[in-house]
Amino acid sequence: MERPTARTYNIPAEATLEVIGGKWKLLILCHLNCVPEPMRTSELKKAIPDITQKMLIQQLRELEEDGIVTRTVYNQVPPKVVYGMSELGQSLKTLLDQLDEWGERYIGSREGRTVCSD
Repeated sequence: MERPTARTYNIPAEATLEVIGGKWKLLILCHLNCVPEPMRTSELKKAIPDITQKMLIQQLRELEEDGIVTRTVYNQVPPKVVYGMSELGQSLKTLLDQLDEWGERYIGSREGRTVCSD
């Protein structure tokens, strides 16, 4: 399935949501954002147990096409493939960190405790 290359957006956030939107892409990016080294597909699968292998590969390919993640293949037996954040993907770090912090506060408020120290 080929993705559209040129699209008009009504607001910039629409472009952001198109690239990182959806349950799986955001989870993949959060995991890649939290580690200093690229991750193997199997490591991502373990970190996100509810995702199917097919969906994981599809989402990684889309993120790679959009320039958010890099895919490195090592010529060895068995083949080793790792995914990491590209330079463009690393520019999402602040946004991903803020989403994580907001989620921690939200979970804390739902559990009847205050997480925010502001």
